[in-house]
Amino acid sequence: QVQRVESGGGLVQAGGSLRLSCAVSGRTFSSNVMGWFRQAARKEREFVAVIGWSGRRTTYADSVKGRFTISRDNVKNTVYLQMDSLKPEDTAVYYCAERAGAWSTQADEYDAWGQGTQVTVSS
Repeated sequence: QVQRVESGGGLVQAGGSLRLSCAVSGRTFSSNVMGWFRQAARKEREFVAVIGWSGRRTTYADSVKGRFTISRDNVKNTVYLQMDSLKPEDTAVYYCAERAGAWSTQADEYDAWGQGTQVTVSS
């Protein structure tokens, strides 16, 4: 059974950093587009970042551009989200997701999801 397990969330003060990891087990994921999404309380799930299979192509939401960096290690079957200069409005549950098809920033076009990890940024 394929599993996607996020880790690295927690409580941090505004201006701080966190590094999220999403480890995929059960098969290789090197051919898939990998995305990070987040969902704050009482809000819809929103796109954060996406990375192509080679790691060379990335896209970010405007709200995180310049502060977050997505990367992947296809040997370790892991995708990362480095989050710097965190703001209280970054507080949310963060999810990694896989997509076997074409590039997308739309959550409903992703095929499989992790369970999420909570990120809380205090002011």
